[in-house]
Amino acid sequence: QGQVVESGGGLVQPGGSTRLSCTMSRIITSVFNGATWAWYRQAPGKQRELVASITSGGNTNYADSVKGRFTISRDSPRKKVYLQMNSLIPEDTAAYYCYSRMGYNNADYWGQGTQVTVSS
Repeated sequence: QGQVVESGGGLVQPGGSTRLSCTMSRIITSVFNGATWAWYRQAPGKQRELVASITSGGNTNYADSVKGRFTISRDSPRKKVYLQMNSLIPEDTAAYYCYSRMGYNNADYWGQGTQVTVSS
């Protein structure tokens, strides 16, 4: 497979919204659909934590801190994974990383991360 690439993020005001996107270069649709995809985040001085995940079967899981505010989704034709982030609070400020585990060989892939800063 290729590289995992994130996009989106930036500076957002408290209460605002933004959407992160993730894709992998040179991935074919069947492999994309067979993978588990997730978003992690890491704030300065803190450990990386799972934010949301979506399995090949479409099951989703969220950290308690983002439930009801964030939504992970998958666009198979475009081979992209999204993280819709609403009602942002300063505590959401972090570098957000896209992660994938391939279903056919359990190989893990990480993106380089994209910064989300929630501040007025």
